[in-house]
Amino acid sequence: MIHYKKLIGKKLYLSPMSMDDVEKYTEWLNNFDISIFLLTSTQIISPEGEKKFIEESIKNNSVVFDIVDMETDKLIGNCGLMDIDHINRKAGFGIFIGDKTYQNKGYGTEAIRLILDYAFNLLNLHNIWLFVYSFNKKAIKCYEKVGFKLAGRRRESKLVNGKYYDEIYMDILDSEFESPYIKQKMIEIEG
Repeated sequence: MIHYKKLIGKKLYLSPMSMDDVEKYTEWLNNFDISIFLLTSTQIISPEGEKKFIEESIKNNSVVFDIVDMETDKLIGNCGLMDIDHINRKAGFGIFIGDKTYQNKGYGTEAIRLILDYAFNLLNLHNIWLFVYSFNKKAIKCYEKVGFKLAGRRRESKLVNGKYYDEIYMDILDSEFESPYIKQKMIEIEG
């Protein structure tokens, strides 16, 4: 699979999503340990269904990147901006690290910083929002580390194994974010 270095971090880079990765995404999205944290835990995802989802995402005002390990060029997950609203300068955000060997090692944090840099400093967005289930404490901690703040909560909206969990809504503004990549590139260009 070929990946392209659109946004480059220290440990990873973001590449435009490739249709060659459909099989890997289908595998991850059918893995309960991963899908429970996403919206796919109740679904059976086929390669055809995932391909259609990717195609629709690209058409429906979304920007989705593969997350790729810098050293090995191995696909480890994806992140994206959904429902981009250029008039009101806002978008939704989602991420997952599908390769479990890369989880809890800072890859998610770095990928989020890169895509926020893209959102705020190239797309000129102002507000990026997300929602996460209250049982996903590691993700909440990661989002807070990057600068997301609590925006609200929908109480007891997710039922899993007989227990209800809250949906937690978070957001970050462009004024609350410091560019890790694009600002440096502009300094080099202007240099």
